[in-house]
Amino acid sequence: MATLVLGAIGTLVGGPIGGAIGATLGRGLDSTIIGSPRREGPRLKELAISTSSYGRPIPAVYGTARVPGTVVWATDLKEDRETSGGGKGKPKTTTYNYSVSLALALSSRPIRSVGRIWADGHLLRGSAGDLKTAGTLRVHTGDADQMPDPLLAAANGSRCPAYRGCAYVVFEDLALEDFGNRIPALSFEIFADPATRIVDEIAQKQGLSSRQADFPELQGFVHDSGSPAAVLSLINRLKPLTAVPSDRGTRIEGTARASGEVPLLPPASAWGEGDFGRESGATLARASSPDQVPSALRYYDPSRAYQPGLQRADAWPAGQSTRPVLEFPGILSATDARTLLARASVRARQDGETLAWRTSELDPGIGPGSIVRVPDLAGLWRIGAREWREGGIEFELVRHVAPSTASQAADPGQGWSAPDRPAVTTSLRVFELPWDGSGSSEISRRFAAVSAPDGRWSGAALYRTSGDGMVPLAQSGPVRAVGGTLIDTLPPSNALRLERSASCRVALLDDSAELEPVTADALARGANRLLIGDEIVQFGECEAEGDGVWRLTGLLRGRGGSEIEAACGHPAGTSVTLLDERLVDLPEGTNLGDSDEIAAIGFADSDPVVATLENPGRTRRPLFPVQPRWTPDGAGGVVLGWTRRARGGWAWLDEVEQPLVEQVERYEVGLGEPENPIRLWDVTEPRLALPASEIAALRALAPGASLWVRQKGSFAVSAPLHLTILSQSTDRIAP
Repeated sequence: MATLVLGAIGTLVGGPIGGAIGATLGRGLDSTIIGSPRREGPRLKELAISTSSYGRPIPAVYGTARVPGTVVWATDLKEDRETSGGGKGKPKTTTYNYSVSLALALSSRPIRSVGRIWADGHLLRGSAGDLKTAGTLRVHTGDADQMPDPLLAAANGSRCPAYRGCAYVVFEDLALEDFGNRIPALSFEIFADPATRIVDEIAQKQGLSSRQADFPELQGFVHDSGSPAAVLSLINRLKPLTAVPSDRGTRIEGTARASGEVPLLPPASAWGEGDFGRESGATLARASSPDQVPSALRYYDPSRAYQPGLQRADAWPAGQSTRPVLEFPGILSATDARTLLARASVRARQDGETLAWRTSELDPGIGPGSIVRVPDLAGLWRIGAREWREGGIEFELVRHVAPSTASQAADPGQGWSAPDRPAVTTSLRVFELPWDGSGSSEISRRFAAVSAPDGRWSGAALYRTSGDGMVPLAQSGPVRAVGGTLIDTLPPSNALRLERSASCRVALLDDSAELEPVTADALARGANRLLIGDEIVQFGECEAEGDGVWRLTGLLRGRGGSEIEAACGHPAGTSVTLLDERLVDLPEGTNLGDSDEIAAIGFADSDPVVATLENPGRTRRPLFPVQPRWTPDGAGGVVLGWTRRARGGWAWLDEVEQPLVEQVERYEVGLGEPENPIRLWDVTEPRLALPASEIAALRALAPGASLWVRQKGSFAVSAPLHLTILSQSTDRIAP
């Protein structure tokens, strides 16, 4: 039975892997090594979907491999309902999202770790260990002291198995939104102990020993069907093995190489016992079978994300109508696969030339696997098997040609691999902008610039902080705002004209972000606006310098009423944000309550990202007046004057009255520091008359102090405009 199942030479003691093991150990090993009379070895398969069926074998993974996993436990789909919208005539929308918890067995022997995970061919977990969707992953490596998973234990109680010796993973609340709210096809990159010594481990588990049977080219192996003997027989086709009887049983050895001293067998002896070798004592046979000469090898290629690869031999037997393909469920490089195939093809043709040899004496050191010479025949021969007879010793010899040590260069071919983009944390900036003249002037224009560095990022949910809690505010979506920081100091500017030669350098947060130059007409219409600190700047030209660094030239400074900020300049490291449609417009009338903080939570954010609102109240803050002037009244006094501006209309136009916008026209004129004025005047027109007596009193009260004016709006006051300084002279006010 065993000799037939292990399938090689047959009844000889020692020799090829199948026949030798079978003849030596016989039926006693059928139940341990063979398993059943029908033997089918492991086959290479396309990566299948994760399944669960009774009796389905869990593969044994050696080295590095990719397996689909077997579902051993799962919950029903969990439904989450979220309602948004409604109010102010807007429809109410209810969305449904689903999640699932499940456990999948990966390997019937312990592993070291789990690497990448694919879902429907796309990366669910990257090489950095980052899950790319919501959920929790726990890996159980199959150690002898492995404890039950807490989720499975909670569901199954005291009857929950620990699955010791079996590696498995548990997904808890795996979000299914990215997979059409269904469980995707999962596959896993597995790292176990090195596969180079797979022969040693299989032999040891079956009570056999091994020696010099390493498989250094093998990076991984998936054994999901067939007996251990079938696995050894399959490996033997690529990496020759020999079964050698010893005083401790059968030993599996790698094929010996010819040394400098090749022994010579004794002359052939003839006897009449049996038909082995006939009576002549030696019989030469040539019976090469084309079916045993592989012309192609299918394997798993790690450079193709462990998808099947195919390498072909340079030639195959002439006249062969079919091309046998050797399917090997091992992980090999393309070069190693082609090299092993070429050697296997040569060996398969060599094995067709055999020599039966009888002799009455033998050196004890010569046995199966030995390379020998025979009298009167050229070349070298490898002892395939031997058997002791009453008349002597019978050998079966196979023609031996030393395999080439040269590697066969090979191309693995083109394969698609899902990009591994690590999940990145959210960047948040929240600010208020001046009213642009559209819509209501009483509604704050608050925006959130939500972005992230180059990497996997699907947006963030925005909240306003309220005491110890957070109130939902908006969703950013996956579109990144364009922002970064100033690299160099941006000097002050009077913001009166286009500065064609002026430039600044910015480092963008997202290296893949792009900026575009615009024409002068586009600049006039408000294109390419940057918020640098609190100043709004426009740029006409831009040049990429690499690594997300851009040089911006042709600057318009102090836009949108930010002339004061332009006059101050900005240090290196100041925040920069492009004001375009990628900003998140916070809901109208957003009330930040007792805090000026907005929080963002994205997938990769372990904690909320919090930003403080910049320039609160800026939308409804009046612009500071312009064009200060004073006129003597002819009696020693002076009339101070200025020109008002209106929110939404930032131009300095001569002889043109800007619309008021505010409910009433009011101004505040002060003496001294604006934060702590010495004297204040409230006026309802853009002028203030100071008679000579009052000027003298002010000069005595605060000689050298400044006079300034700011507009009082319906909701706030503007920044101050410097008017003049009280002169030490007795006859005038200095401008």
